[in-house]
Amino acid sequence: MYQTEFPTLPLLRRGKVRDVYDLGSSLLMVATDRISAFDVIMSNPIEGKGAILTALSLFWFEKTADLIENHVITANVDEYPIECAPYIEQLRGRSMVVKKTKPLPIECVVRGYLAGSGWKEYQQSRSVCGIPLPEGLVESSQLPNLLFTPAHKAETGHDENITFEEAAATVGHDIAETLRNLSLKLYSYASEYAAECGIILADTKFEFGTMPDGRIILIDEALTPDSSRYWLRSEYQEGKTQVNFDKQVLRDYLETTVWDKNPPAPPLPDDICVKIREKYQLAYDILTKTSAETIL
Repeated sequence: MYQTEFPTLPLLRRGKVRDVYDLGSSLLMVATDRISAFDVIMSNPIEGKGAILTALSLFWFEKTADLIENHVITANVDEYPIECAPYIEQLRGRSMVVKKTKPLPIECVVRGYLAGSGWKEYQQSRSVCGIPLPEGLVESSQLPNLLFTPAHKAETGHDENITFEEAAATVGHDIAETLRNLSLKLYSYASEYAAECGIILADTKFEFGTMPDGRIILIDEALTPDSSRYWLRSEYQEGKTQVNFDKQVLRDYLETTVWDKNPPAPPLPDDICVKIREKYQLAYDILTKTSAETIL
């Protein structure tokens, strides 16, 4: 499924992966098989990706429910509102009905290891998102302490890293403190669980929203390969890029092309699409201790 078309349901927005519909008192969130790289949506879908992302998010929402309330009402299509009935088969396995919230305008990133944009910044300034770090760290080093590095959400293009003080100015100091504490607690729980499965959770991002009574809940997705950097512990070695479970295989392929990273993206070879799917599938299999084949 590359894009949903539900003409009798009001479309609220299309994200890079998810299409969201307004059901009045709730929202319908549908994970498509779209994939993006360098902030551009590829023209090829990755078959089954939406189902894997949905199932893995539901897995983590259930496991972390004692830590924080989340937005899931139901993912059982038989319990969906009647207006969804014409589209049930398209929705099965890749959607959920969720609570309406006021999304908070920052992404809550927690870093346990030095990678990605953090590694690039460290090489320049010995800091990550303005937070000073000691000398001597290398690519993929475990950080001395967990870092909470918020970012401004971007509707299009890349999110912008900001300081905690900037986050506090955006959402208020008390809310920013709450988001930091919740994010660190969620990361710590998830990283301990992942470690038991032989996986390192290098970093991840969470999104939160407020309910009408003001309480903060976890929304969007949770701890998927799209929002997290997972590494295979048995292959971990400081000083190099790690064996990962995200779409790095896609980025690596695109770097071999002449594409200038502006839309439209080039079509992807079948073998690259298969490799990407295998990465997502393996992450699901290892973390849930079940087979993704059962949901595809």
